[in-house]
Amino acid sequence: MRRGDFLTLAAVATGSWPLAARAQQAALPVIGFVNSASLGPYPPVSAFLNGLGEAGFIEGRDVVIEYRWAEGEYERLPALLANLVQREVSVSTATSTPAALAAKAATTSIPVIFTTSGDPVGLGLVSGLNKPGGNLTGITQVNVEVAPKRLELMHEVLPTATSFALLVNPPDPLAEPVIQALSVASASLELKLNVVHAGNERDLATIFDSLVQLKTEALATGSDAFFSNRGELLGRLALRHRLPAIYRYPEFTAAGGLLSYSGNVAESYRLAGIYAGRILKGEKPANLAVQEVTKVELIINLKTAKVLGITVPLPLSGRADEVIE
Repeated sequence: MRRGDFLTLAAVATGSWPLAARAQQAALPVIGFVNSASLGPYPPVSAFLNGLGEAGFIEGRDVVIEYRWAEGEYERLPALLANLVQREVSVSTATSTPAALAAKAATTSIPVIFTTSGDPVGLGLVSGLNKPGGNLTGITQVNVEVAPKRLELMHEVLPTATSFALLVNPPDPLAEPVIQALSVASASLELKLNVVHAGNERDLATIFDSLVQLKTEALATGSDAFFSNRGELLGRLALRHRLPAIYRYPEFTAAGGLLSYSGNVAESYRLAGIYAGRILKGEKPANLAVQEVTKVELIINLKTAKVLGITVPLPLSGRADEVIE
């Protein structure tokens, strides 16, 4: 073979590999992954990928995933979902309540798997849990349902406290249900409940300062993705201001929060990944019952309790899934 012919063949072969790889990737099914927060420790994307793997799909090998993040700006969600509809993805995964509602409004044909802290029927996502109907199904994390329990747990730690606060982000679709649930719980415990609002990190610093000035004795936080994306920051702020606080994520407790109590969010993402794989194999959302995360975890930070001068009752420590000492 002449040297010129060899070089020509080498150039063609070298150029063909990227083209072949791109052609193969283009032929793979595409999953849209939408969340109202930002990429970070939350949401647990790795858990979703693990579930997808259990169903037989590996990102980059068997499926392409297009991620869309609203960065806490909920008004961006309709455009992000419209883009995925235009892209004609095989399935959309909407992994926060605002994203799930936007996905339902965006399409009636593309299958949608959601995760939500709230009641999927009450939110209008599905017509029933066992028979969702339509193009949506998913996983509920039961975090709104257990929100009153967070207040009860904090009251168990601070039995003489009378003034509690609830932190919510007003645009969150679940803010009002959480407020209503905790209002009922606080009334039954004869506690004063102050509802405070925050939608950015600047608000958070101001809120904690004001809560200390108002001599608020404890804080519970709503279930919004804005807070979930800042679990560590919330934990640090609570410790810095010496304010006993409870939230739903382990990252919050590890960073200095006193208590966390919630359904296992990572498990909900794993189950969503499995459902996405089953739909890629041909199953219909209407025939896949909405699943509920059944494991609820209690984590107590005894180091924070010591700093705050709080004695956690031994029976409560004994019920904890994890104790940080």
